[in-house]
Amino acid sequence: MPKRAKISIIGGGNVGASCAMWAAAKELGDIVVLDIPQAENMVKGKMLDLFQCAPLERFDAKITGTADYKDIADSDVIIVTAGLPRKPGMSRDDLIETNAKIVKSVSENIKEHSPEAKVILVSNPLDAMVYTAWKATGFPTNQIMGQAGCLDVARYKAFIAMETGFSVEDVNALLLGGHGDTMVPLPRFTNISGIPITNFISEERLNEIVDRAKVGGGEIVKLMGTSAYYAPASGSVQMAEAIIKDKKRILPCAAFCGNNEYGAQDLFVGVPAVLGANGVEKVLDLDLNAEEKGYMDTSIEAVKELVGIVNKMFPELAK
Repeated sequence: MPKRAKISIIGGGNVGASCAMWAAAKELGDIVVLDIPQAENMVKGKMLDLFQCAPLERFDAKITGTADYKDIADSDVIIVTAGLPRKPGMSRDDLIETNAKIVKSVSENIKEHSPEAKVILVSNPLDAMVYTAWKATGFPTNQIMGQAGCLDVARYKAFIAMETGFSVEDVNALLLGGHGDTMVPLPRFTNISGIPITNFISEERLNEIVDRAKVGGGEIVKLMGTSAYYAPASGSVQMAEAIIKDKKRILPCAAFCGNNEYGAQDLFVGVPAVLGANGVEKVLDLDLNAEEKGYMDTSIEAVKELVGIVNKMFPELAK
């Protein structure tokens, strides 16, 4: 019998636990959720609770809660959710100093215990945290990526479905750029079953929906008092599934641009990428019009600024 895939999730809070739930429901493989020693009993309890859903939801998987990094050994995919969540009045960028330290430590442990894993970052500010993990692990760039676009596109599609009344399954869309208020929705690539979105929504209303998508995370924070978790987790597991099943899916994610794609040389930024068994197998470099390129340039500059902060914090990573 073929060996089950192994998915490890670093961080057992709302996002991490939701990742485990979606991965179990999709029966993607065995699941390990790791948290700090002070939260060991909490994460063990959550995972025991989740495993007890197996007879009801009809999935087979070994599900483990732990505080020991040895338990992530031989993971196929690792999803990193560790870090502080946003609170009302905070931007993703406000989290950088604390979360960069956490992600660096987590990444060093991943390097030690599971050096072949494909790593998906969820921690914010996303693009800078992917860079931090890349530098701290020293992994090839195809092994490191960030979950951003899958979530952002899902929000954009959801708002379009809400507006039009059509099924979310028939909404096709794309976003580029950094994960944050400078993300770049692309109405030109938005359609419903191949029919241009402008056949259904006025340009003025579409711009309002685009603006709502840009601040979609902040809207959730204002309502709940903390960051979203169901949708970020679902976006992360969509990426994990594409890797585990070698689906060759084109998904928007924070991937490494090493050939000056979109002008983002040697940066991780939101781009359409092919995800398969080798992780990020290809970045698709689209021809943008002048307006789209302007927005993308602004987004890339914002990512560069955050990466600069990380390099000042950890000069050894900048080498």
